[in-house]
Amino acid sequence: MKGLYCKLGETAADAKFVVRETNVPSALGSNQVKVQVKACALSPLDIKLHEDLKFQRDLVPVGREIVGIVLQVGPKVTFFQPDDEVVGKLTCVRSPVQKPEKLSWVEAAGAIRDGLRAYTALHTLARMASGHTLLVLDGASPFGVLAIQLAHYHGVKVLASALSSEDQKFLEQLRPSVARVIGVWDAKVDLVDSCLEETGGLGVDIVMDSGVRLHEEEPEARCLLPYKHDIITLIGVGGHWVTTEQNLQLDPPDSRSLFLKAASLSFLNEEVWGASSARQGRYLHIMKDIVEKLSTGTLRPQLEDPVPLYDATVSMEMVQNNQVRKRLVIQL
Repeated sequence: MKGLYCKLGETAADAKFVVRETNVPSALGSNQVKVQVKACALSPLDIKLHEDLKFQRDLVPVGREIVGIVLQVGPKVTFFQPDDEVVGKLTCVRSPVQKPEKLSWVEAAGAIRDGLRAYTALHTLARMASGHTLLVLDGASPFGVLAIQLAHYHGVKVLASALSSEDQKFLEQLRPSVARVIGVWDAKVDLVDSCLEETGGLGVDIVMDSGVRLHEEEPEARCLLPYKHDIITLIGVGGHWVTTEQNLQLDPPDSRSLFLKAASLSFLNEEVWGASSARQGRYLHIMKDIVEKLSTGTLRPQLEDPVPLYDATVSMEMVQNNQVRKRLVIQL
C-alpha cells in the first residue's frame, strides 16, 4: 500500500513530500476499523506543532482527512460493519462517522478540516447565536467560505474581507449573500471604519482572522493581514476574537482594551480534538453535523479538481507553500 508522507529535515524549509510503500498490520485490534481510502484532502502540515509535541519520527503522514469503505472491524466494534462508507480524520481514526450515500467522496474529504475548524471557531470558542454579527477575514478562503455558510445557517449577519478583486467578486456572488464585502486589497478601504459603519458604531460580536500582521515589515503574502489594534478596535462589547495567529502577543494596553469591552480571545487549533478522550462525544457530534449539512447542500466547500496519487507530491508542495486557494483532494 502506498502513502504520502512528509520527510522532515533539520528545518521546516528542508521538509520534502514523498510517496512510500507501507506495510499494513495483519492483525486488527479489538476496537479498530480497517478502511479502504477512496479520497483524502491535502492540508498544510504544521511542522512546528510536530516539533513541539516531540514526535520521534522521520516520516509524518499527510492527507489525514479521509473517506473510504470499511473492509474489516475489530470484535468490539459495534457502530460499523464491512462495506459502510465512512468519513474521518487520522488523528481521531478511532472515531469515523457514517458518510451519507449521496455525498461524494471528494466533497466529503475536502470539507472535513475546514468544517471542523468552522464549527470549533463559531460554536465551541465564540458561542455563536442568531442575531450576532460576524467578521470573517479572508472570506474567500476554503475555511472562510464554510464559516460564512455555517453562520448564515444560524441566522448570523456576516461581514467578510476580500484580499483581491477576484475574491471580492466571488464573495459578492455568494448565496445567501454576505451583508458587506470589505475589499482590503484597495488602499482606499479601511477595515475598521467599514465594520463600525456597518454596525452603527457598536462593533462586531465575533471576529475570525486568518492571521495577524505583527510587524510593519512583513512578507508580501501577509501585508493585507490586519494589525491586532485594528481587530481590538472593531470588536464590540462582550465580543469574541478567534485567532489563528500562533505567535500573537498582547501588550498591556491591548489587554486593557479587551478588558474594558469584556471581550475574549481564543486560539483556533482544531488538532486539540484528538488530545483528550473527554472531547470525543462533542467531536463526533460535530463530524456528524458536518456531513449532514454537506449532504443537504448547506455547506458547499470550494474544491479544486481532484488529482491522482502520482501528482500528490507536487500538489502537496503547492498546498504547503500556500499556492492554492481552493482545497485539493487526492482521489484514489
